[in-house]
Amino acid sequence: MLRIEVLIEEKDSLGEGPLWDVEEQRLYWIDSYGPMVHRCDARGQDVKHWSVPEPIGSMALREQGGAVMSLRSGFHFLDLDSGEVSRINETQPGQLRARLNDGKVDRQGRFVAGSMDFEERDGIGKLFRLDRDLSLHTLDDDIICSNGPCWSPDGRTLYFADSSRGLIYAYDYDTATGNVHSRKVFTSFEKLRGYPDGATVDEEGYVWSVEVYSGRLIRFDPSGVIDRIVGLPVQSTTSMIFGGADLDVVYVTSMARPMGNEYHREREAGCLFAIHGLGVRGLPEPRFAG
Repeated sequence: MLRIEVLIEEKDSLGEGPLWDVEEQRLYWIDSYGPMVHRCDARGQDVKHWSVPEPIGSMALREQGGAVMSLRSGFHFLDLDSGEVSRINETQPGQLRARLNDGKVDRQGRFVAGSMDFEERDGIGKLFRLDRDLSLHTLDDDIICSNGPCWSPDGRTLYFADSSRGLIYAYDYDTATGNVHSRKVFTSFEKLRGYPDGATVDEEGYVWSVEVYSGRLIRFDPSGVIDRIVGLPVQSTTSMIFGGADLDVVYVTSMARPMGNEYHREREAGCLFAIHGLGVRGLPEPRFAG
């Protein structure tokens, strides 16, 4: 039976980037404008927070300990013991409206994250890959708002959304080099109510996208056709991940910041939700190898 619960009542201004770590059996997520990294267990207990110095778009754990983060100016490391933040590199120095945003780790341990126009108007965003040797590579450009990078189970297809354009793209992904080619439109949100935001892929190879400003999770089959829609209590949902001991619980972030007239009616906007009983399992998220 489908059951939706509020796991964390403490509200995030812009909750994003949920990450379930199989090794720790812990859930990480962020408040982009906190700016802060959070962690809890599967029951929403044992909560811990780390403050970071810039708006944060995403984070991933490292194989050697700690985390890698996409902050506004570029990629950074976070020492989870001391809380110390150290810069790896700047991604778009001198471009004041460019902010690094959503990212995930590929099956080979590389961190892929995109940037966005802080005003969400122009295609100044880019898609970056941070390799294990900490070298930085640009995969694509002319992006307004980067979101939802995730891979097919075999790692050979990279899905990636430009939220402002209402599109999810699919790239052929070279697992040996991390390069992309042959970008095509996987699906369009033109006839839907909201826009594609955070995303993940389940063990059957279906793509799940959070429809922001609509409060729905949309499952697409590998050809881009809608397979299932799951509604949530708030329209301000932002991102999702499968987690729990059996990877069959979906954790969904949301935002408490104003969202038009609907904001005043959303008592639970900004909370972290857990969805049980979907009958679908996710895939383990890799750690960054750098």
